[in-house]
Amino acid sequence: MDAGKRLDSFLHERLPEYSRSRIQSWTKEDRVQVNAKSARASHIIKTGDSITLTPAELAPLHAEPEELPLKILYQDEDVVVIDKPAGMVVHAGAGHSHGTLVNALLHHFETLSSVNGDLRPGIVHRLDRETSGVLVVARTDQAHQSLSAQFQSRQVEKVYLALAHGHLKPPQGRIATPITRDPARRTRMTTKLVRGRAALTDYQTLEAFGRFSYLEIRIGTGRTHQIRVHLASLHHPILGDRLYGAPASVAGLPKLDRFFLHAHRLAFDSPSTGQRITIESPLAPELAALLDTLRKMPSNIVVSK
Repeated sequence: MDAGKRLDSFLHERLPEYSRSRIQSWTKEDRVQVNAKSARASHIIKTGDSITLTPAELAPLHAEPEELPLKILYQDEDVVVIDKPAGMVVHAGAGHSHGTLVNALLHHFETLSSVNGDLRPGIVHRLDRETSGVLVVARTDQAHQSLSAQFQSRQVEKVYLALAHGHLKPPQGRIATPITRDPARRTRMTTKLVRGRAALTDYQTLEAFGRFSYLEIRIGTGRTHQIRVHLASLHHPILGDRLYGAPASVAGLPKLDRFFLHAHRLAFDSPSTGQRITIESPLAPELAALLDTLRKMPSNIVVSK
């Protein structure tokens, strides 16, 4: 199945935590061998090839402050709640060392929680790069531990808005299939294997258009790509989510440079007072504009909430 692929492409698919450029540099350093011989990044894999990679030790990452725009929805001595834009990575990793939310946070705030180390200060949970909306950050270690416990015990309310292809039947329901990483495509998750981590996604159709459903989604767990892979498992991928089977564009609709998923509301208990804090982020402008376009089309809208 992998025969005919370039060596660097094959390794990047299997090892997505390493950038393709890093893998190419390792081939130049003779750290990649095919059938016990050094090989070029452009080597075409053949059936039966034996491939060995010896990664070089990676330099430790340390996030640096950067003057980047940051929309703050709420802050106190314990937490900061951010309205994350689509396209911004939460913290540095393979291929993303600058321009992250963490870089912006370090510029705006003197101290953040150190629980997750120098690479992810303050980060308690994440949103995918192309998901916009509410994200809470811990300013102290005590606040971080409190929030982590709340996420773990499912006390945090997480509400998303999404536009999915087709009409979900029933229009309101729960998806509870386990999620694990796709062994064939390591950048994806899947529900098709027996093994996996428990995942709960509750959805409700807010509006049903001719070819789409506008959904309110609540998640009881926070698995990687959870909403995306759960909806795709029902053959209703999120608009624009090409990784999970959505088309690149839809005739009659403006093309999005992202997928239609927005973290709309987050509710948690204050680490200091225990008072319930609820923060909402309005739908991102590009998503609101697309939704408005759909509403103006003669496509028999049905409101179910």
